[in-house]
Amino acid sequence: MGLFTNHKKEMVTSEQALGGRTTAMPVTERHLVLGTQLTPPFPDGLEQAIFGMGCFWGAERKFWQADGVYTTAVGYSGGFTPNPTYHEVCSGRTGHAEAVLVVFDPKKTTYETLLSLFFEGHDPTQGMRQDNDVGSQYRSAIYTTSDAQAAAAEIVAKQYGEALAERGLGPITTEIAPAGPFYYAEDDHQQYLAANPGGYCGLGGTGVSCPVGVLGSPGGGEDHDPA
Repeated sequence: MGLFTNHKKEMVTSEQALGGRTTAMPVTERHLVLGTQLTPPFPDGLEQAIFGMGCFWGAERKFWQADGVYTTAVGYSGGFTPNPTYHEVCSGRTGHAEAVLVVFDPKKTTYETLLSLFFEGHDPTQGMRQDNDVGSQYRSAIYTTSDAQAAAAEIVAKQYGEALAERGLGPITTEIAPAGPFYYAEDDHQQYLAANPGGYCGLGGTGVSCPVGVLGSPGGGEDHDPA
């Protein structure tokens, strides 16, 4: 068991990764809660953000409940295997993090506000795990879709890291990188906690508030199974 756990906490290389497939995962057309489009193309003027914060069931719910969010979807990002399955990702052999795609209206909310929700909604100091969920797919990650997002993510991560340090907590381990492909997860994972209100959610924050209000205001943006 220990050897298996350690293996899952190691990042696979591109040479070691599973081959995947060329066919995208079919998903339903509409968001179960918001009634909006689940897949592109999205309406003009909206922006996209991608976050990994552990099991994507609970993470997605945090974002679909937020003001200014047009739609959300769960999937896989930051890895190598094209169009992976859930079980492939949970094997640790695709390199992906369980991720949430957040499509938002920058006139109604800001990327900085989403970053605050991200940092406060999980523990970004745990490396390749969240609580009892252990593995590289549960790592904390921010995949940015613009230079402005990358700059904001670095600033807020630094500020939150300072706030954590003041409370005696460890350094942030969040991966911040440009977004690659976002692969939609299987349909039964989309809005899972809306369809299964009693379903598993292992997310828990540190209890430390994330500084907000430094980078802008609405309208100022650019443009599970436990394995």
